[in-house]
Amino acid sequence: MFGLDTSLFILLFLCLFLACAFEFVNGFHDTANAVATVIYTNSLKPTQAVVWSGFMNFIGLLTGGVGVTMSIIGLLPTELLIDPNVYHSMATALAMLGAAIIWNLGTWYFGIPASSSHTLIGSIIGIGVGYALLPENKAGLSTVNWDKATEIGQALLLSPLFGFAVAIVFMYILKKSVANKEIFKEPKKDTPPPMWIRGILFLTCTLVSFFHGRNDGQKGIGLVMMILIAFLPSYFAINTDVDPFKLQGAVVKVQTIIAKIDTNKLSSTEKESYTKVMKATAALNTILTDKSLINHLSTEKKLEIRKDVLAINKHTKKLSESDAVSLSADDKKELKKATAGDKAPFFSFGNSNKGLSSLTDFAPAWVMWMIALSLGLGTMIGWKRIVVTIGEKIGKQHLSYAQGASAELVASITIGLATAYKWPVSTTHVLSSGIAGSMVASKGIKNLQGGTVKNIVMAWVLTLPVTILLSATLFVFFRWIIG
Repeated sequence: MFGLDTSLFILLFLCLFLACAFEFVNGFHDTANAVATVIYTNSLKPTQAVVWSGFMNFIGLLTGGVGVTMSIIGLLPTELLIDPNVYHSMATALAMLGAAIIWNLGTWYFGIPASSSHTLIGSIIGIGVGYALLPENKAGLSTVNWDKATEIGQALLLSPLFGFAVAIVFMYILKKSVANKEIFKEPKKDTPPPMWIRGILFLTCTLVSFFHGRNDGQKGIGLVMMILIAFLPSYFAINTDVDPFKLQGAVVKVQTIIAKIDTNKLSSTEKESYTKVMKATAALNTILTDKSLINHLSTEKKLEIRKDVLAINKHTKKLSESDAVSLSADDKKELKKATAGDKAPFFSFGNSNKGLSSLTDFAPAWVMWMIALSLGLGTMIGWKRIVVTIGEKIGKQHLSYAQGASAELVASITIGLATAYKWPVSTTHVLSSGIAGSMVASKGIKNLQGGTVKNIVMAWVLTLPVTILLSATLFVFFRWIIG
């Protein structure tokens, strides 16, 4: 199948299975947070909650585009994404998935709401670090996309702090504006809350589930796309639904606009970006003007196109954002349109832009279905541990209706904004910090359970370094075995 021999096909199946396993475990952690409040407050029965949450995750995933997916893929060194050696790609996939699943299962077992986002990103950075340690790599740690890692790290760091602060504000507003104090009481066992409270909690659960699908679901898509590109580059190196030869005009436009830049005003780093853009556009233009390739692009040419497009998109973005680059607003707008295409609508159903990135920023529908199903099944099976932690162990008092609604509303807003800006954030940390903020708003900092909060913070702090180390170690080990 797909021209692979039996052993490689089995390895491909194994890697895809592990990617689904990661999303399945992600359901234990992240999607369980979305249903925690409606289950804990008896607003919905567990089966109703997880089925509805799974459905909204699926809708969110389908309408979320692939912006976050590409942010995840962008963390890997380009050399690994276009490596023609399938066994090298296998080592990358197994190390990354192994590290992520090991840490996720461990924290889930102890009921700690750890971040699947932190886990995956740490594992990917670990691959870059492991690649830097290989003797054949002369570039060292520069192969890691540190700019993208820093950008994502800031989003992961700031989003829980934002959730904590805004939840306090929301609780204050509720206390001042809601006369009925029933919303601030602890849920009664096996007794549904008043209908208006159920409606609010149902709405917030729906929003968190929907935005979780739009953000976290894309991380699983990113995993699968990395595996498919590695094992089957002839099918997935570039988007086969887009004709690259019709994008030659976009390449010429990039060349023309970048050539206007006064290089005398650029720093050494910016000059390097300028050189890489001009080199990549020239190479890509050479391929797209070769009429003999129109009816048949070899795998090697597809990988070259992918490499050139990634370089163009990465470095034109750096140059257009630099204060030293003197381009007009119209030039910057045209540059962005040529590379990223038109801005996708909110309900995008995949990738609709027609810029150069449409060749690399894509995912087949079957991948989205597979990841959505994995997320839903994980939620249905493993939700209980996290629900108990969210409902009873963060604060000294049990979660009230108002606290649950405030935390989930904050989480949905935060995740929605992050997805719009293509930042991967942690649903777990945003919601957990929102719960903590709502507890502090009720009775001050003393209302938090120190032990649970300490465990969550430790998982927050340790996830990145542990997964980076574990992933790097596994990567070097697998590459050593392969030879």
